[in-house]
Amino acid sequence: MKGKIGAILLALVMVFGLIGAVVCLERVPAGYVGVVYNMNGGVDGEILTQGWHLVSPTKKVTTYSIGIEQSYLTAEEKGDSKDDESFSIPTSDGKTVRVNLEFSYRFDEARVANTFVTFKGKSGESIKDTFIKPKVIAWTQEVSANYPVTDIFGDKRTAINAELDTYLREKFDQYGIIIDTVNFTDISVDAETAAAIQKKVTAQQELELANIEAQTAKVQAEKEREVALIQAQKDKEAAEIQAETDIIEANAAADVVRIAAEAEAAANQKIAASLTPALIEKIKYEQWNGVTPKVTSSGGSIISMDGLN
Repeated sequence: MKGKIGAILLALVMVFGLIGAVVCLERVPAGYVGVVYNMNGGVDGEILTQGWHLVSPTKKVTTYSIGIEQSYLTAEEKGDSKDDESFSIPTSDGKTVRVNLEFSYRFDEARVANTFVTFKGKSGESIKDTFIKPKVIAWTQEVSANYPVTDIFGDKRTAINAELDTYLREKFDQYGIIIDTVNFTDISVDAETAAAIQKKVTAQQELELANIEAQTAKVQAEKEREVALIQAQKDKEAAEIQAETDIIEANAAADVVRIAAEAEAAANQKIAASLTPALIEKIKYEQWNGVTPKVTSSGGSIISMDGLN
């Protein structure tokens, strides 16, 4: 009986051994793809997605992250930065600046087979440590060398960060590596440089304040000028209206006088036309009181007019 059991167990071991010699199970984690290659280093051409896969024991699988991976180059221990990985960058004015930097990346799924060949079968993690991080440092230094320390440490930091982002994307793209984000998280300089930067910032702020005050004064003066011009125009228009009113009133008064004079003249003409000699005599007769007029001579005597009739 024991002999039969032993024979069965031996048979099972041989069967499973034979299966194991034919296939092996390989697991590709979520967010990764696997490049299958032959033991001699040749790429099989098959790209494995996440999950378990049966792979020939004569083949191997190297995985690459196609999900976003966050990486750190910082002084403190953070994420994959276990030691002080902060680094110095040069400036165009001969200074050096110490920076901490974070970036995120991923491998282009459509080009992982080429990436495998380019980096001679290295895993994604190995490529990050031996290529991506050193190149991020080197290419950051290339960008920083175009700017003075006051720009890097000061108000152009955001613009420089954006330029670095574009530069790293272009540089890594040829290797099938996609840079998603890159950011300076800390920038430090020596005390002397910090004082010089602060002096420049203060001077810039004072200049901006002076410009604002000058612009405000200019705007106020322009506003007052516009108000004065508007008031002068109003005064001019009011004076013109008053002058026209005075002329109209004067003309109207003259017309009244003229019309009255003309009316009186017309009336007098009518009266004169109606006074005939006979009418005049009649009026004189009606107005006579019956007393003969007396005339005083030059000698003082009164001459009677009664005898003249």
